[in-house]
Amino acid sequence: MATRSYEERIAELQKRRSQLKEQEKDLQRRAKADERKKRTRRLIEIGATVESVLGREFSDSDKVRLLSFLQMQERNGKYFTRAMNRDNAETDGSQENF
Repeated sequence: MATRSYEERIAELQKRRSQLKEQEKDLQRRAKADERKKRTRRLIEIGATVESVLGREFSDSDKVRLLSFLQMQERNGKYFTRAMNRDNAETDGSQENF
């Protein structure tokens, strides 16, 4: 059985390190893509919720009004933040609690 030289062993380790770095980069890319998909889904669900409450399609001008409304709620006592941060055990999911 022939023993490998130090140079051969070093070359193998460097090759393995390179492969591991590529695997790490690939996993990071996948994780980032997965997070983007989750965020996109959340944003779509929020938009659908707003449209269902509004009872009509959400327009560009509605974006400005909604933003202004939410900012006003925050200035007037952080009502939106407090409502959104309520413990789920405190509410039963009905709108009566708001």
